Amino acid sequence: MSTSYNNIINIAVIIILSYLAGSIPTSIIVCKALTGTDIRNYGSGNAGGTNTFRVMGWKAGILVVFIDIFKGFAVTEWISRLNLFGGAVESSIPVPILAGTAAVIGHCFTIFARFKGGKGIATSAGMLIALYPVPLFISVAAFTVVLLTSGYVSLSSLTAAIVFPITMITLYINNPDSLDKTAIIFSIIIAAFISYTHRSNIKRLISGTENRFEKVRIFTRKS
Repeated sequence: MSTSYNNIINIAVIIILSYLAGSIPTSIIVCKALTGTDIRNYGSGNAGGTNTFRVMGWKAGILVVFIDIFKGFAVTEWISRLNLFGGAVESSIPVPILAGTAAVIGHCFTIFARFKGGKGIATSAGMLIALYPVPLFISVAAFTVVLLTSGYVSLSSLTAAIVFPITMITLYINNPDSLDKTAIIFSIIIAAFISYTHRSNIKRLISGTENRFEKVRIFTRKS
């Protein structure tokens, strides 16, 4: 095999394995193991961490979110380094970004549950822990403030998704050597993708019918 062909095969294997790892339907498995039921039949019907919190409580919710974060991190940090043939693995897009993105897509469109998974927030966070921890920290701070103020997980997630590329662009403007343009484009794409997976939440937010976690609204006085 030629070096270029080996490189293509290696990257293809990384993307496939990353997609399959991201596709592991954590919330479905946890709910089945603990209750024998399908999480998709309850709450919002979404196979993600937020619905797990709502339906099964905080312990199961934290477990699901932690595993989903780990999926994104493990794929980006370890699977992306897979090298079947030796030599440098070259790609016009950094391989960790390709691997992490494949994992997020797998989480949202899992092959193990008829391509209906979660919204991708936790798995994206795991990917970004490995890639861009400082911008992620700022996004998590924004998520936390909005959640404690509004009680809406969806609004908090959308806010964090928007803050991430803004932070990346700000860092690039202040220090162009700290990031490349691929990272900026990636940050915009991931924000757009998260917004897309939350399109039904956006409609409910606009109509005032979105579910809210009242207990976490510690920054808002209740009448």
